[in-house]
Amino acid sequence: MLLISIINKKMSKQSRQTRQKSILQMEIDNFQSFFTAEDLYDKPAVKDDKIGIATVYRFLKELKKNNSIHSYLCNRKTVYSISEKNHCHFSCQHCGNITHISINSIDFLKKNLKGDICHFQINIEGICNACKKAG
Repeated sequence: MLLISIINKKMSKQSRQTRQKSILQMEIDNFQSFFTAEDLYDKPAVKDDKIGIATVYRFLKELKKNNSIHSYLCNRKTVYSISEKNHCHFSCQHCGNITHISINSIDFLKKNLKGDICHFQINIEGICNACKKAG
């Protein structure tokens, strides 16, 4: 009986809604596109409440585990999205800016794959127009 009580306390602690989690969730809901843990950590409400970066990472890990957010690898960093959209972006090798791009069709891939595509990630690297003009 004692073991069951300890397990229940541990489980309720992991899933309970705290003030910090509420603040983080509110800030995540305000993102229009992809974001990193650092982007979330830098939000004013998060900084004002002095939520640590470790708390941000734990919360994102919990949301990902519950399929509440989606994560993608972008320029060797994990980016998150509340949308299950496919992730395609252009990374400038000069300035490091990353631009999300929309791809409406991947029919060219479907012809070559044996199976159904659920979602995808495409990484394109190059030099952006602003850097081309400046350089």
